[in-house]
Amino acid sequence: MQITRTRSADDAPELRSPLRPLGLAFGILLAFLLSACTQRPGPEVIYPHPGAAVEGARSVTVYVATTREPAEEPIDGFTPEREDEMSYAEFVISIPPDHDPGEIEWPYARKARPDEHFTVLKHTALSQSAFDARVAKAARDTGKGIAGVFVHGFNVSFQEGLFRMAQLAADTDVSGVPILFSWPSQARLLDYATDKESATFSRDGLTDLLDQVTALSSVRSVMLFGHSMGGWLTMEALRQLSLEGNRKALGKLNVILAAPDIDEDVFAAQVDVIGPLNPPLLVMVSGDDRALGFSRFIQGNRQRAGQLDITDPEVLEMAERKNVALIDISSVSSRDALNHSRYAALAAIYPELDEDTELGSMGRRPGARFLDAMGRTVDPTPAIAATADGQ
Repeated sequence: MQITRTRSADDAPELRSPLRPLGLAFGILLAFLLSACTQRPGPEVIYPHPGAAVEGARSVTVYVATTREPAEEPIDGFTPEREDEMSYAEFVISIPPDHDPGEIEWPYARKARPDEHFTVLKHTALSQSAFDARVAKAARDTGKGIAGVFVHGFNVSFQEGLFRMAQLAADTDVSGVPILFSWPSQARLLDYATDKESATFSRDGLTDLLDQVTALSSVRSVMLFGHSMGGWLTMEALRQLSLEGNRKALGKLNVILAAPDIDEDVFAAQVDVIGPLNPPLLVMVSGDDRALGFSRFIQGNRQRAGQLDITDPEVLEMAERKNVALIDISSVSSRDALNHSRYAALAAIYPELDEDTELGSMGRRPGARFLDAMGRTVDPTPAIAATADGQ
């Protein structure tokens, strides 16, 4: 992509303190550390509570495909270690009656209260053939033939990814089959490099899963959603499908990336290999994403695809030329200190958005737009003109 920034000879030189980047990095790291200090759920939250459903609660069935090593305890749980063979499972999760959209009401204990918490009612280990059969039946039973595959990001445990998939499925209220692809993240803040290697390890697994699910005759469309480092993994799997000539699988995919942690030039190269998608690839970006800011800092100040500035004419031109729809979601209220998980809150308003909007598959078109506070997409041209006038 090679987006360059130019100045005229009359521009005054910009004076910067050499300590400014360090100050920025320290601020971002502090936000990371503060977020890491919050209590995180342990594997005990997936212990099943049969018959614990309460009046007013909803249940969501999540199908799991994972490259994680199966855990001895809890049974049907998974560790942060890598496994050559893909494992499959089915989890039935109860959503509490007073669920706050965009949030996960964590039990943080083995004894969950289904009237207050997300609660696992049942989980079952599956063979690949049983997984395929159950997904196919679920897609057929919905009458729409839609499946949704969620690929989580960096620093995410199995249980965190599982409950996030349940939250997204409950809040979007889309009649699809929820599938979690869980790769072996270490779920530790300082293991970024290890997580990147584990994501790389999982490319074949995700590629195989997409080939499996799209090959099911009852599945007509697959919404593929990748967040953060999971966005990089998603693009690598799409790239592999393209190199294999598997246009049939690619033709069933509706791909959305949220805050993708991908070098902008790597992203452009991936898009070129993958080729045009229909609907166009949708990328949710925000300039104030602190997690991506830190990723950029530790990787040679290379711009991340999830932080692209859509008021930059070169970014707009790139999006139109490469058949990519960029949506700046900075207006969406963030519930995390890093502004990195806005997609979870966006899921809460998804049912209110028309299918023919930019976030839906029918109305999506290449280019770049803002998402305003009302959930409408707005052309960035006035902002680009204002920026040009101010130069």
